Parts: sequence; structure tokens; C-alpha cells
Amino acid sequence: MRDGYDLTTGPIPVGQFVNLVRNTLRHDKLFQNQVITGEITQWKRHSNGHTYFTLIDSDGQISAVIWQGRCAIDPLIEEGSVVVVIANLDLWAKAGKIQLVVNKIALVNKLGILEERKKQLITDLRNEGLLDRVRRQLPTIPKHIAIITGSGSAALADMNRLIENRWPGLRRTIIGVMVQGENAPSEIVRGLLAASKLSVPEVAARLDCPPVDLIIVGRGGGAPEDLWAFNLEPVVRAIVAAQVPVVSAVGHESDLLVSDLVADLRASTPSNAVELVVPDYDYHQMLNLSLFERLDDASKRIIIDWRNNLQLLQSRLLNAPLRGIYNANQYVSDLANRLSNIVAGRLAQERQQLQRFTTIIQLAAQKKLADETTRLAVLDTSLNSSNPRNVLHRGYSMITDKSGEVISKTGDLIEGQQIILALADGSAKATVDDIEKGDKNE
Repeated sequence: MRDGYDLTTGPIPVGQFVNLVRNTLRHDKLFQNQVITGEITQWKRHSNGHTYFTLIDSDGQISAVIWQGRCAIDPLIEEGSVVVVIANLDLWAKAGKIQLVVNKIALVNKLGILEERKKQLITDLRNEGLLDRVRRQLPTIPKHIAIITGSGSAALADMNRLIENRWPGLRRTIIGVMVQGENAPSEIVRGLLAASKLSVPEVAARLDCPPVDLIIVGRGGGAPEDLWAFNLEPVVRAIVAAQVPVVSAVGHESDLLVSDLVADLRASTPSNAVELVVPDYDYHQMLNLSLFERLDDASKRIIIDWRNNLQLLQSRLLNAPLRGIYNANQYVSDLANRLSNIVAGRLAQERQQLQRFTTIIQLAAQKKLADETTRLAVLDTSLNSSNPRNVLHRGYSMITDKSGEVISKTGDLIEGQQIILALADGSAKATVDDIEKGDKNE
């Protein structure tokens, strides 16, 4: 089977050959810790914890795998991301497939992606009104400060030193958290929640300490990626939801984080945060002393003024009786004159009013008498005209029975009845012999 070829080995099984190639790849330094860049496709995180994907560019592609726990994977990495990996070349024997075993992976343009997400978060917060909300009032002299930062960090050491210099013994609770890395956002949120619980009076009472009335959250300077936890939404919303004022103290003066935009106060550095919120004890002592001296001087001036006023009043009081009697006499005399004038004027007014009423009553009585006289004459005339006796003078007579009841209808008569005829100059008795009833219509 030579056929002109120089054979390297005799016939060997495929699996043995594949493992030979695999061992060669693994031991050749040329294929170890290679730095490779490309675009991710077919990104898949398997339920077993491994992550599989393909790295491509315009000239080629290669499969890659990240074994579980091999390296941290940035949550920003997704399908279509451009990344750079440090990887070893390996051969999967069973499939005869060459692949990269990734030791480290990072986004090529991570900062650009982060900036875009930061801008979008700021826009969302502005639309919700959280950037323009009324900020919480910081205490003039805090009684209990919660500091959320990295345990054992230089920033924490600087803050503790400054607090002791400015206000020795000021109560503070240190909540150590991770301030960078994948777990930093959840750690910072946890710290803010813990600080908010300490602000509840009942919780603080159980711990025998005053409630937390101020929170400082932050860290020292670093690369933009190191500070990025303070640009993420969970941290930002935890700051807004805190029960007491929050000071954001991240990085340096040039670093502007989203946490700075929503906090109740932004400090350029952790040390600056202490300078802004912790007053200088010696200055306040001097201020108190100055205020005490000013209060003492003012009190003395007030006492002197009152003493002078009292002496003046005593002097006026000695001369008051004679002056008071004279003034009282003058006052009584004035009142008597005014009363006399008032009474005289009032009597004159009443007299004039009485005269007017007398005239009005007389005129009304005269008019009433004339009206009644006229009315009486009219009634007398009417009465005379209706007197039945006057009708008798015109030839008529009036018939009554023995009791004097007037009989005006034949129905009231009976034959043999005694009747009396009333005439103009007297009366006559008669007996009814015959009764003739006339027509009803007559």
C-alpha cells in the first residue's frame, strides 16, 4: 500500500488517531491561550451550565464552548455581540470536531453598549419624573449614618477617618458590599434595603440605636466598567425607594453616574460626601459658644431696658394721683356737658315729633268724623226708604196673625182664621171666609 508514499505509521484506529491529534493540539503552545475576536452566533446556555456558541467573521468560523464555572460571562453578551476570547484549541474526539475552549470572554465594544443602555435608562427615569422629583431634606446633624461600600476599601477608611475628625463618635453602620463585578448590583441593592430597615424606629429600638437618618452609598475611583453597577436600574430604583435621604458618592468629580442623578445629594468622592453631610464638631462648638455669648448680651440689654422702663413708670406713678384726679374731674365735667346737651337736644326732637303726631291725629279724626257722618246719612235714607210703614201710606196694607207674624202667601191662611190688617193710620181685625189661590206665575 505504499504506492510511492512515505508512511508515517502503520494502520491505526480512527479513535487513536483523533486522540493523537487532540494531544498534539493540547501540547502545542501555538494553539493555547490564543486571543481571538469575532461575532457570536448560535449562542446557547445549556441546562448543564455549559455555554455553546460559534465565533465567526467574514473569512471563517469555529465552534466554541465555555465550561461551567470556567469564567465569568458578562450579562450583556448575547447573539450578535462582537467579543474577544482567550481560548485553547481542542478536538472533540467523538465528533471529530475542532472547537475553542474559552478561558475568558469580553465584549469588544462593551463601553459603547453600556453607554446606550445608560442613556435609555436616564430617558425612562426622566419620563417617569424621577429626575425632577423633590429631593428629601438631609439632616443638619445626622444621628446615625449607614455607609454602603466595599469592606476594607480605601474609600471606607477615608470616610471613617474624616468622620472621626469632624464629629468624633458619630454613630455609623458599615454595610460591606461588592461594588464591581457581576454580583455588585444585587449586593448594593441588598445594602440599601438593609439601611432602610435600620431607619424604622421600631427596628432601631430593638438594636438599641437611633434610627438611620442618612445613607451614603459609593466607592472610590476606577475604570468606567468598574463603576458601572451604579448605572444599573436595580441600584437606581433602590436609591429612589430608600426611606431616608441617600448621598451618591462614586468615583471622582469627572464620573457622573445615574445614581448621582437620582440621589438626594451627589458627592464628587466618598470623602467629599462626609464633608458635605457631617458637620465640623469644633465649628459647631464655637458657633454655640458665640450664640450663647450673644444671647447673654441680649438678655442683659433687655434687663437693663426693662429696669429703665420700670424706673420711669415708678416716677410717673408718684405723680399719677393728682394728675389722675384733675383729669378725672375734667373728664366728668365734659361728660356732664355732653349729657346735658344730648338730653336738651333729645327733648327738643321729641317735642317736635309730638307736635307732628298731634296734628296728624287731629286731621285724621276730623276726616274720620266727616266720613262717618256722611255714611250715617246714607244709611238713614236707605232705612227710611225700606221701612214697610212708609209703603202703607201709599195705599197698601200688611196682614199678620194674632202673634204678629206677617202673612204674605195664601198658603199661610185657613178659613175662619182671625187676622189683623195693618193700615197707614191704624189696624183692623178680620176673619177669613174664603181663600182663592192665584196663578203661581202671576
